[in-house]
Amino acid sequence: MSAFAEFHDELRSVARELLGKAGDGPVPWDAVARAGWPGLAVPEEFDGAGAGVAEVALLLTEAGRAAARTALPSVLALSVPALLAVGGDALRDEVLRAVVAGRRVPVVVLGSDSPFGEGGTGATASDSAAFRLAGGRVTGAAHFVLDAPTADLLLIPARDAGGDAVLAAVDPDAVTCTPVPLVDATRTVGSVTADGAEPRAVWRFERPFALGARAALATACDSLGIAEAMLDATVAYVRVREQFGRPVGSFQAVKHACADMLVRVTVAGHLVAEAVRALETSAPGAEISAGMAKSYATEAAVAVAGSAMQLHGGYGYTWESGIHTYLKRATLDRALFGTPAAHRRILAARYRA
Repeated sequence: MSAFAEFHDELRSVARELLGKAGDGPVPWDAVARAGWPGLAVPEEFDGAGAGVAEVALLLTEAGRAAARTALPSVLALSVPALLAVGGDALRDEVLRAVVAGRRVPVVVLGSDSPFGEGGTGATASDSAAFRLAGGRVTGAAHFVLDAPTADLLLIPARDAGGDAVLAAVDPDAVTCTPVPLVDATRTVGSVTADGAEPRAVWRFERPFALGARAALATACDSLGIAEAMLDATVAYVRVREQFGRPVGSFQAVKHACADMLVRVTVAGHLVAEAVRALETSAPGAEISAGMAKSYATEAAVAVAGSAMQLHGGYGYTWESGIHTYLKRATLDRALFGTPAAHRRILAARYRA
């Protein structure tokens, strides 16, 4: 266990350094590939590291902490698990190896503007499919697809004529991908429309692929990283910022505000950790844990970032502080894949039933 914890500490340290170097710019994909992160959860038979959900969650949290501009979360949280959930063939295996080598950036076409309908975080690929496969061609549309404009291969969950879930590998040139403008400059989003697109390959799912739970957990991890970064930055600032001849951190009101931020971050951390454990072990109710983590962590990140801006005073409202970047990212996280209120309605419905 100590060696495992040591590996996590090393991974966290490297991630914090590499992602932090990018600053406000995009994280170079070749640097991400050299670090071995795209293949972190890919089995060793495909040249990957064979790591689990815990290691992926760690990187997703660090991406949020750095407000990183990268498609890595989409690849780690959805694309790789989707490819591993389908029946393998030569092309599927080649794509996995290309992801590990950094030659491919596949993105699952999943609209992020709803909590997956009635399926909630328990939705599978079939439940969430907005596309149809008929006559060997893909038709449908998905709005607000994270990282779609930067993908070089689109993985489209669809239903065939028999209603079974399939994953269609489609070149971006075969569909219409319209970039969606965002206030959050750290992410790219596109609206994807397929009108009889011919896929390069169609794979059938051999086991359930919990799209909802994985997307919810990834967003919760990102929000946890945002909240941690804002708490650390605020505590450091109020220790050195002086007012009336003393650090503002010595004022009782500021202490209470920081304590409230810490409570939110701590609770979010526990909920995310429980969701990671449940998904890692495929425990019953894993989708419930993911929904709880998503609902609380994304709301907490907005509150913590808002408090950070307030406690930084006038400096917090300037472009140089960087807090606006985190607040915008946290606000988008809160809306992605269903609002906290939408997830709470789904969770409450289980108790009513």
